[in-house]
Amino acid sequence: VSGKLIMNVLVMYDHQTRSLWSQFLSRAVEGELKGAELDVIPLTQTDWGSWRALHPDTRFLSTGGGYRSDNYDSYYASGRRGVIGEANADDRLGAKELVVGVSAGGVRKAYPLAALRENPVVNDALGDRPILVYLDAPSGTALVYDRSFAGETLTFRLEGEPNGVQTVLSDEETGARWLAFSGLAIDGESAGETLERAPSHLSFWFAWTDWNPGTELFEG
Repeated sequence: VSGKLIMNVLVMYDHQTRSLWSQFLSRAVEGELKGAELDVIPLTQTDWGSWRALHPDTRFLSTGGGYRSDNYDSYYASGRRGVIGEANADDRLGAKELVVGVSAGGVRKAYPLAALRENPVVNDALGDRPILVYLDAPSGTALVYDRSFAGETLTFRLEGEPNGVQTVLSDEETGARWLAFSGLAIDGESAGETLERAPSHLSFWFAWTDWNPGTELFEG
């Protein structure tokens, strides 16, 4: 890390060229590589129990002492907006409410986790890109997929009750069943195929609106 911030967001540097890279933009903002963009790789932010259930052979980084507490707990509970304060106050949500931000089809939209707890499966479209937003409330796992598959736009719903990493979704168009945590089709003609993940960003509301003023907001 460089020790620098842009609107409260980490700025990294690379050892080869010393160019500076914005974490939020995934782009070099200063130096030899200015303007170059990194490929964005989707990740799953979840709890350890869910991840281990999905990937029992996972290797993990250990510092030897184990995990005891989060040094940022007091910050999460406070009213502070980053280190330098927010740049674009937007009172549609509380500043520290968690949202899943999605940029697709030229549109930016935020999905509050509070609203997703009431509507854990959301079929939506941003511009010309149909997306599926899914939340597993107990683990706080939010996932976004592209609903376009094999030339069709699929419409998803929960099948039965949520069941952690075993939660199953079905689509209305083909009747296939899909694992919500991985987007993997487990039966039907699409069995073995996987939905494409759509880029998303789990963020505080104030941070998302700082970088995306005028963002659309999902209200349930």
